[in-house]
Amino acid sequence: MGYDIENMIRILSKTITEFKKPIVTEIAEIDRNPFFILMSTVISLRTKDEVTREASVRLFELAKTPETMEKLTLEDIEKAIYPAGFYHNKARTIKEISKILVEKYHSIVPKTMEELLALKGIGRKTANLVLTLGYGIDGICVDTHVHRIVNRWGYISTKTPNETEFALREKLPRKYWIKFNDQLVTFGQNICKPISPLCSRCPIHDHCMRIGVTINR
Repeated sequence: MGYDIENMIRILSKTITEFKKPIVTEIAEIDRNPFFILMSTVISLRTKDEVTREASVRLFELAKTPETMEKLTLEDIEKAIYPAGFYHNKARTIKEISKILVEKYHSIVPKTMEELLALKGIGRKTANLVLTLGYGIDGICVDTHVHRIVNRWGYISTKTPNETEFALREKLPRKYWIKFNDQLVTFGQNICKPISPLCSRCPIHDHCMRIGVTINR
């Protein structure tokens, strides 16, 4: 199947305007603060957007900088981010990252992939979100939605999100990199769902090979 990826992205851009944006994107649009984006992304892992939104607000009411965050007790952080998934571990990660930022980076979130990946608990998904949303640096953030959808389309064929990121870096036009995660996460949450996707409502149905789809609506 030949792909007109530019037309597909153009259609998706119009379609997703009726839905809520991913929570970390929403936070970035309010305040493009790399520290806020980093902390919110840590909270968001395996956590629903509504919970992440409320937990982030409570946490940033207590501390808005690495210095003030590092001084909070673990109990303060846990109480603020509860009921985010794995909130005990996330509280420790938030406190430890804040301490490293103060001691090693003069309270400034680093802007290279290598430095971000060296922080406790930070993977490529989080690092790419910080770079793209916090600093406007080209990157492709691949989460489960992006990985699932581009493989479902048949646009690429990969086994893991990391493989998907590097395959997209080779194939996807660079001008789409930063926005691609926003578009596909929103699309994946509302239409191209993991189980029984809403193919009857999909505006790019004719472009999709529906690889791995056994049931759809």
